[in-house]
Amino acid sequence: MKDDRLYLVHMMECIERIEDYTAEGRESYLADQKTQDAVLRNLQTLAESTQRLSPALKSSHPEIDWVAIAGLRNVLVHDYLGLNQVRVWEILERSLPDLKQRISAMQSELG
Repeated sequence: MKDDRLYLVHMMECIERIEDYTAEGRESYLADQKTQDAVLRNLQTLAESTQRLSPALKSSHPEIDWVAIAGLRNVLVHDYLGLNQVRVWEILERSLPDLKQRISAMQSELG
């Protein structure tokens, strides 16, 4: 098993890429298929990385809805034809900033 710190760095990189790709806002995101593809790929990678974190680290952070993140990954991988980009945007807007803060806090804890 790899070090949790590596996966946290990888998760943060995915979030930062998503922030960069969506900096122009909702309408730009919804109008650009390439941006949507890039964001979805990074969400998938981010969610996959959470699955590789140690159970001990995840259990010490019950404030993060690990089950919901895993569920999002499954939708991104298996139900991609049914994706609603407006809903994806809502996830980016409502959930990603909080997750970023929590990952940053976890990185600080682990050093």
